[in-house]
Amino acid sequence: MSHNTKDLSLFKLTWPLFLELFLFMLMGLADTFMLSAVSDDAVAGVGTANQYIQIAILLLGVIGTGASIVVSQYLGSRLLAEASKIAALSVSLNLIVGLIISGLFILFSDAIMKMMNLQGAVLEAAQNYLVIVGGFIFVQALITSMSSIIRVQGWTKQTMYVSLGMNVVHVILNYILIFGKFGIPELGVEGAAISSVISRVLAAIVFFWLLYQALEVRIELADYYRLSKNYISKILKIGIPSALEQVLYQTNQIVLLFFVTFLGAEALSARQYAVNISMFTYLFALAIGMGTAIIVGRSVGAGEKDLAYKNVWFSVKSALIFTLAMVAIITVFREPLMRIFTDNEEIVRIGASVLLLSVLLETGRSINITIINSLRASGDASYPVRVGFISMIVIGLSLGYFFVFVLDLGLVGVWLAIACDEWIRAILMIFRWRSRKWERYAIVEQQYDVPQPITKPEAVQTS
Repeated sequence: MSHNTKDLSLFKLTWPLFLELFLFMLMGLADTFMLSAVSDDAVAGVGTANQYIQIAILLLGVIGTGASIVVSQYLGSRLLAEASKIAALSVSLNLIVGLIISGLFILFSDAIMKMMNLQGAVLEAAQNYLVIVGGFIFVQALITSMSSIIRVQGWTKQTMYVSLGMNVVHVILNYILIFGKFGIPELGVEGAAISSVISRVLAAIVFFWLLYQALEVRIELADYYRLSKNYISKILKIGIPSALEQVLYQTNQIVLLFFVTFLGAEALSARQYAVNISMFTYLFALAIGMGTAIIVGRSVGAGEKDLAYKNVWFSVKSALIFTLAMVAIITVFREPLMRIFTDNEEIVRIGASVLLLSVLLETGRSINITIINSLRASGDASYPVRVGFISMIVIGLSLGYFFVFVLDLGLVGVWLAIACDEWIRAILMIFRWRSRKWERYAIVEQQYDVPQPITKPEAVQTS
């Protein structure tokens, strides 16, 4: 079972990743769609609570992302025993972090939701959802670690199947628990939360089994509790900046969401629906970014930096083509898409007006997703954080405030601020990849005594 760089092609890696991400987003969409039948307040509450769940998942990505990139470079260098040890270590570390975050959510969910300027039914829905889903976030910690490691083995198809199963279970349980079918009481928001937890527990069990199938060198029990300082520092060197960059992004989104709470309940609901629709435009870019990161990590580990350099430009073009196709569809059907979620004409009008700006926002975002993933995979993880702080926090939030409260542009102002930030970062990321400064950040010292995989530039098929 060989997993050299030559076995990897962008297309083979990316289509299962795309389907997996698509299914993951459907999971959120299933909650939104089914809860919209309960009330718009339930949707607004769960949407706000999910912002915090997302931040928790990003924190869990510190170890998941860090470990997957380190493992990827070790696989490129054919250091297979070390790759397995790092995999086991990442599972243990993430479980510890997950248990801590679960405890915090259970203890402080009331305080967290009151900070977000929520009241009445919206506040109650948000609190209930956060206690249940947040309280079991340690299960997601295990999923994050194991699925990241399984993917860099090139096993993207297998992780997709698990996601498919998880989503099917989630939707069926949603239907039963939210609406109270088959003699079960009608649980509403709590039903959606319980359904999320059960489907994740089942997925975690399957991922644990898959982890043992995917790794070429079997994990020993001792590997789970043998804490190697060297491996931990390598994981954190990539993981911390990667997560920080994502936390900056989510902080930017939460502050902008706070601005939206001053625009009224309709704007808040319109934002939630528009965000759900927008996700489908950058899905391709996310999948391409993840697939490219696997190839870049392996190529850099194998000392093939020219190959990594060329592959990224191909990936950026592919991501842009797919994104523009999706933007065209969403622009044409923006009003019918909004009406899937609500029949409130004001919400439809506000949502449709921001979806018109997709062409501006999503093109910049797709460039960022692809190049930032590649920079991380090469080991150059701190550059996107430095740029992100200035662009997202200093410039993005100032523009958001200016557009919303000074120019009175409403939700359109929020979308414009995000688009400006995405394009500032996209331009800087293009220059960074072209400069090739990332080449000096490889994590694995080149092992010249270890047989290198025979990989010609045409070996990584880019189609």
